[in-house]
Amino acid sequence: MPGHALSRLRHWLKRRSDAPKPAPQLADARSLEELIGERISNESLYRRALRHRSVLRSGDGSTRSNERLEFLGDAVLGAVVADYLYQHFSDADEGFLTRLRSKLVNRRSLARCATRIGLGKHLEISENMDRIDGRSNSSILSDAFEAIVGAVYLDKGIESARLFIHRTLLREADLQQLARQRDNYKSLLLEHCQARTWTQPVYDVFDEVGPDHDKRFTVGVRVNGKVVGKGTAGSKKEAEQIAANAALNLFKQQEGAL
Repeated sequence: MPGHALSRLRHWLKRRSDAPKPAPQLADARSLEELIGERISNESLYRRALRHRSVLRSGDGSTRSNERLEFLGDAVLGAVVADYLYQHFSDADEGFLTRLRSKLVNRRSLARCATRIGLGKHLEISENMDRIDGRSNSSILSDAFEAIVGAVYLDKGIESARLFIHRTLLREADLQQLARQRDNYKSLLLEHCQARTWTQPVYDVFDEVGPDHDKRFTVGVRVNGKVVGKGTAGSKKEAEQIAANAALNLFKQQEGAL
């Protein structure tokens, strides 16, 4: 075989070996019903809930991807979990209930839940996203879980949504252990930034006042070069946690305003 022909063959074979593998088949109605736990009426709702915006090539894909259902599902999920905690912790104050709810419905918790029920294999994502393990991406999985909740709510009503949330999320949760678990806002902020391919948070001591036995530290956290949160406490570590929580609240407000 001539040299140039052999070179072309090798190049073609390399391209074939580098080509993305076909994405798994989309779930059929029966698979969707197994996922939800009951018969479904509007199959298109669930297909949209599983459709990531990466498959849409141009324009605003929010009406054709799962983003609108994610918005709705987030609200339904928050209400159902709040009601559940209100009933189970009758003597707890608002602060305790709020913190416990945030531990149940944060990105890490929802992604674990989505993984447990096999949501990733049903996702409709782009070939490029598939190549970079999009089916195990915590942000994509947690968003899809919220979108599925929204789809169940629209298709079957609030009681079916409640049953789905209880079966997939609340039944598996160790509430007593979660209640004892200390919030790690620094880890949550790092996850938030990584999911959006932002720079890692950087913490700086802005101020240090008081005698050695009673110092107060003010720490700021920067993301993408901007100060996004500040915290003051008796130790640098505690001040960093407060700053990270302030940053998370800021990002939540900004995203809610979009």
